[in-house]
Amino acid sequence: MRHIIKELPVVTTIAGSDSGAGAGIQADLLTFAALGVYGTTAITSLTAQNPKGVAAVQAVTPGFLEAQLDQLAGYFKIRALKTGMLYDAELVKVVCRFLSAHREIQVVVDPVMVATSGAMLLKDDAVAMVRDKLLPLATIITPNLDEAAVLLGKKPETVDEMRAAAKKLRETTRAYVLLKGGHLVAENVTDILHTRDGLSLELSDARVPDVNTHGSGCTLSAAIAAYLAMGDRVEEAVAHGRRYLLEGMRNPIAVSGEKFIAHLRDAAPAEEE
Repeated sequence: MRHIIKELPVVTTIAGSDSGAGAGIQADLLTFAALGVYGTTAITSLTAQNPKGVAAVQAVTPGFLEAQLDQLAGYFKIRALKTGMLYDAELVKVVCRFLSAHREIQVVVDPVMVATSGAMLLKDDAVAMVRDKLLPLATIITPNLDEAAVLLGKKPETVDEMRAAAKKLRETTRAYVLLKGGHLVAENVTDILHTRDGLSLELSDARVPDVNTHGSGCTLSAAIAAYLAMGDRVEEAVAHGRRYLLEGMRNPIAVSGEKFIAHLRDAAPAEEE
């Protein structure tokens, strides 16, 4: 009997490398592998970091990022991609040119600007370019509250303010907007999904305690991209991506005395004390 091998959808991540492996390219590839898509990479920068903070960043040259993207597009049929840490204006320009030339690709833009530790991951000269040039090329954008504050000039402090902010971002970008509310102080984590049709959907789950959330934004955007590549509509991809992240937090792994998001579900889970 002939064994038929199923062809995997190809997904690309354009992002930075996390030496601590909890976020960035490493988290994206773990997510892609766990969800059964083929992950490819265009690395924008190397970071010296661990879950407690970022010590140093070394960006690639614009020409080298462009070469990576050209090699991928010349061989693979990329169904979806996500962007993460883009670091500076010249690298953002390269990404914008690539996306403009490949409008067939579904695009998840995670506008990574500030690390949880407070380290700046996007230079000031790149913020306007991300806002005005990159976000309008996206299928969906996934800012957190701090990133919404940079993009809009004011940080949402309540769910109602999140709704207004998500609506404003949709109107300026024409993309779907998933505004993540994990930084609000509340028992539940509430995200707002604003659709291209003008619908505002409130997505809420109980907060998972005692789990290090380093890499949660990368994981969510990577999961959404993976589900888009597998044929989900945007609303479905968001729901499935949030479920993937939530399950990884509810069933964490233990590393160096802390609990972290699990990707490889067969890995040894963290034990309850």
